[in-house]
Amino acid sequence: MAHAQFHQNQRVYVRPVGTWAMVERVVPHWTKGLDEPLRIYYEVGLGREFSAEELQGELQLPAAGEDGEVWRIQRASNKWQSAKETAEHPYPGTYPVVVTGEADWGGWRVPGAEYALSPTRIERQARMVTAVPRMVEIVKQLAEWGKDAPESIPNSLADLMARCKQTINYIEDIVE
Repeated sequence: MAHAQFHQNQRVYVRPVGTWAMVERVVPHWTKGLDEPLRIYYEVGLGREFSAEELQGELQLPAAGEDGEVWRIQRASNKWQSAKETAEHPYPGTYPVVVTGEADWGGWRVPGAEYALSPTRIERQARMVTAVPRMVEIVKQLAEWGKDAPESIPNSLADLMARCKQTINYIEDIVE
């Protein structure tokens, strides 16, 4: 039995063609008497249907936080505008939803009207939000390095180390 690996409006790399495309339609191939489809193909607007083996989704960088949580971007369907009406958007017909927990709900969203004003800016913000746990780990490591060896820090980095410590204190709500 087959399960869909990609969803409609997801951006995928089409290996045989060597280009990126959007999944326009998920096409299940059913067999009588089975509860699930036998095969699933994907229509990406390139003249034929492709199998999952011929497609590759965008790579998601792991963003493990304190509890091993992974923040990720999912695409939600735009209920007010079709893919044709939003053809100039980075991902037509969808908007980003940043999921910050194990379940596929909760996290960060933006109102549709705000996304319509500046989709490129909102897409960038979504990528920034998903990168925050990794960036916090980097800032913590820099602050620890500065605390462990204060005499080996060049003067040019001393201000950076102080800002790292201030940032960690702000994130963890520590008042000094």
